[in-house]
Amino acid sequence: QVQLVESGGGLVQAGGSLRLSCAASGRFVSINDMGWHRQAPGKQRELVAVITKGGITNYVDSVKGRFTISRDNAKNTVSLQMNSLEPEDTAVYYCNADVWVLSTGRRVYWGQGAQVTVSS
Repeated sequence: QVQLVESGGGLVQAGGSLRLSCAASGRFVSINDMGWHRQAPGKQRELVAVITKGGITNYVDSVKGRFTISRDNAKNTVSLQMNSLEPEDTAVYYCNADVWVLSTGRRVYWGQGAQVTVSS
């Protein structure tokens, strides 16, 4: 079984920074894309950033230039550095990973979620 465990998040004032990290563990063959989504109250979950195994990144327009996604393939981790935070960034942030498991094939796994609150 694959588990994604998130850490980081919290409360910060507008303009501040936070870092989220997510570690994958379990028995798997490989991890393909990894990413971060977020869900604000009353809104649908949206993709924030994604990074391929080779390090190619993509971001939603609203966070470009402020957020940076990175990963460590040796440690099976993905991180999201969030700078110049705005109240509109307040949400629960979920990491996800596209994982190949020998016994069950390929599927997407999700972390438990981390609350990020930005005060104005």
